[in-house]
Amino acid sequence: MLDFAYYSGWRRNEILELTWDEVDLKGGVIRLTPRRSKTRTGRVLPISPPLLRVLKRRRHLRQAEDPRVFFRDGIPVRQWRTAARNLIRAGVPERIDVRRTGHKTRAVFDRYNIVNEQELLMAGERLAACIAKRGS
Repeated sequence: MLDFAYYSGWRRNEILELTWDEVDLKGGVIRLTPRRSKTRTGRVLPISPPLLRVLKRRRHLRQAEDPRVFFRDGIPVRQWRTAARNLIRAGVPERIDVRRTGHKTRAVFDRYNIVNEQELLMAGERLAACIAKRGS
């Protein structure tokens, strides 16, 4: 489940409540309906190779009577994390990250795109290197 979260950027409940009816492996997409989205806006998530690996593992564990993709011993999973920060660090443009994760406002996106002290230091070093290069 955490792999799915890491590579999709979806919210906790969007993943926890994901059912096999929403997964189109042949079409290569997952469709999140507006009813299930926190922002009430439906989204289509293309299934990347890492997501496909996750879904194939989950399909292998699928219980015929349970429509959910993610469960543990027949019980829904309840622990969690975020991916907005990881998408930005991977070089994904913010506009695409926001669209992929479904954040409607900049404030909500920024809440998940946490900046640490090491990143602030690195930004200063990059700026200094850029200025030094221009001065040469």
